Amino acid sequence: MSLSCQHAARLLRSATSQSFRRYTTAAASATRTQQQRQQGIQQRRWQSTEAAPAEAAASTNPKIAGIVDQISTLTLLETADLVSTLKSRLNIPDMPVGGFAAAGPAQAAAAPAEEPEEAAPKQEEKTLFTLKLDSFDTAAKPKIIKEIKNMLGLSLVDSKKFVESAPKVMKEGVPKEEAEKIIETLKGLGGVVKME
Repeated sequence: MSLSCQHAARLLRSATSQSFRRYTTAAASATRTQQQRQQGIQQRRWQSTEAAPAEAAASTNPKIAGIVDQISTLTLLETADLVSTLKSRLNIPDMPVGGFAAAGPAQAAAAPAEEPEEAAPKQEEKTLFTLKLDSFDTAAKPKIIKEIKNMLGLSLVDSKKFVESAPKVMKEGVPKEEAEKIIETLKGLGGVVKME
């Protein structure tokens, strides 16, 4: 029995080593073919990038190529001077960063037309105001709470909190005549309202 067990162990070892050799040979072969593919791709990339400058140089105007060569030798300060000189000579307006990408041609053309309007802004008369409860007499607190409740449509509790948190904005976008009436009403009750 021990002879047959030894024989079986040898056969198993032999089969295992043969399959391992086959596996490692196949893996090495696959690795080699993958490396060859990558080298081929890299060579094609290098060839394509080497050919591009030669083709570009052949199609570029020699006058432009000379200008580009001269500009590439400038320092940063000289380049900034060049840009400002070109802008003034060619009458190019200053654009915010990303201005050409964000603004279409119609908006870029409309920008110079807006400058004269900004140069002479008109003083428009303010028609809508913001009312702010600034302060009040402590003796007049109940009357002011009642008036705020009626004026703003708040509950009694909310009106009390509102008055106690003065100075606080009461209303926004109020016409001048209505704002003056509200100021006079609250002034008669002992409150100070500011119109902004």
